[in-house]
Amino acid sequence: MRIADINTVDLEQLHALSIGVGWPHRADDWQFARDLGKGVVALDEVGRVLGSAMWFPHGEDFATIGLVITSPRLQANGAGQWLMEHILAQIPECNLGLNATRAAKRLYRSLDFTAEAVVFQCQGEASSPAEVEIPASVELRALDMSDLSAVAALDKEAFGADRTVLLSRVLLASSGLGLIRNGKIEAYSFCRRFGRGYVIGPMSAASDADAIAISRPHIAEHTGKFLRLDTREKSGAFSDFLSDCGLLVFDTVTTMSRGRPWPEVRERRPAGTPKIYALAGHALG
Repeated sequence: MRIADINTVDLEQLHALSIGVGWPHRADDWQFARDLGKGVVALDEVGRVLGSAMWFPHGEDFATIGLVITSPRLQANGAGQWLMEHILAQIPECNLGLNATRAAKRLYRSLDFTAEAVVFQCQGEASSPAEVEIPASVELRALDMSDLSAVAALDKEAFGADRTVLLSRVLLASSGLGLIRNGKIEAYSFCRRFGRGYVIGPMSAASDADAIAISRPHIAEHTGKFLRLDTREKSGAFSDFLSDCGLLVFDTVTTMSRGRPWPEVRERRPAGTPKIYALAGHALG
């Protein structure tokens, strides 16, 4: 086996790798990730891609790790640790976060990652959401690139690190909505093509009510289609809303960190403080 830059291989090879382990990523989803991050692949002697690992910088001292995949026949031979060691060598000073599958948690613990929270992968054929009363003082409107700085500032407060680069790419690839109160964007949501259908995320709001209001139009637009939303909200009005709309918990992953704790996973935050209600995606954090 040898290591190569992930940008040197064909997208269809990466697509085949994810299909081989049952992940939903299309070739376009891989390209989206390559536009945002850096990574490596493991190649065999004839150039077949048998593993991958990526990292995505957010600001100067924090990065997320994702798309760590090894083909089934290599999973018992230490290939995942080998790939991770190459990634960690590239970002030795960074505080790191990732979302680990059940199968990968033991590997990440061995690399000094600490479990912090559970992420609920909610998905299914979306059903028509109930009407939500929007106060007269609140406006929902489409987002465009002129909103990037305001969305990035809100996101940094919620996420704890600067994701301007990610958000600029998401803005171009997604349908975005902003919740405007007193002339200020107080919640945002994005929905884009992904995997078997569409994914909602990232999304930030300061309350369940705002999270429901900002996600409902996306769910209504995709009624009858496959929709996914990854959240750390285990219970409450927002979690109940997702269930009522057909987005049931399909699987869970575990948020883990190395260095300082994952910026957005903190002690109970004061009411009215924005937080991340939907992740950007399993691979992107």
